Amino acid sequence: MFKIGDYNKLKIDRNTSVGFYLTDGEGNDVLLPNKYIKDEYNIGDDITVFLYKDYDQRWIATTLTPWIKINEFASLRVRSVTDKGAFLECGLEKDIFVPHREQSIKMQEGFRYVVYLYEDNQTNRLVASSKINKFVNNEQLDISPGDQVDLLIFETTPLGFNAIINQKYKGLIYHDETFQEVKVGTKMKGFIKSIREDNTIDVSLHPKGIKRLEEGAETILSYLKKHQGILHLTDNSKPEEIVSLLKMSKKNFKKSIGILYKQKLIALNEKNISLL
Repeated sequence: MFKIGDYNKLKIDRNTSVGFYLTDGEGNDVLLPNKYIKDEYNIGDDITVFLYKDYDQRWIATTLTPWIKINEFASLRVRSVTDKGAFLECGLEKDIFVPHREQSIKMQEGFRYVVYLYEDNQTNRLVASSKINKFVNNEQLDISPGDQVDLLIFETTPLGFNAIINQKYKGLIYHDETFQEVKVGTKMKGFIKSIREDNTIDVSLHPKGIKRLEEGAETILSYLKKHQGILHLTDNSKPEEIVSLLKMSKKNFKKSIGILYKQKLIALNEKNISLL
């Protein structure tokens, strides 16, 4: 049985003037058009292709790599808007449709939005939705505090940035714990800071404890090596100056330079820090 909007491993069954026909061995076949056929393909080979339906609802196989799969989230750009909805670029020849009812805000051509791709039960077509909260679920978690996770930022709130965690869950990064540029649509690594009793998740962009300090020390050393061994910061520097240069808090900065000083890797001067 074919899986729409996903990768399928199929066998090359026969060659035609328009391309190869692939089979799943259960009586289902799909066309792989000539433009996607590679020189090394032969009849009888098992190959992995992405499957979707064209505008006439015919199954199509492709060797292109889409920017989103079924039941996943991604940030995609709007190619066009019609009276029926928006069409998003996805790396395939056919754009992804977002009905008006599935738009959290009215989409505009040329803008990017975080969406979820799913199969519509009524039409059996792939559609997307920017109503992200419908598709994240924190009821059963397989993550723990301290775990490193994949994040996709999808919303800005008064408290911080809401992020999709590991393509499954929703978490919050607080504004006052963000020391680097964060925008909606950004993909980044993060760490589970805490999980509350109601399974709401707080996320940090930095690890806790000594590992975070070690990363801070590495950041300072890297900066020094790239800037002739001089860092124009001191213990008395303003927090915003430290964030601007190193993307870390003043507290972490002071502890990190303490580690480097004890290891005799840096010298602390009145106006700067220098590499020994």
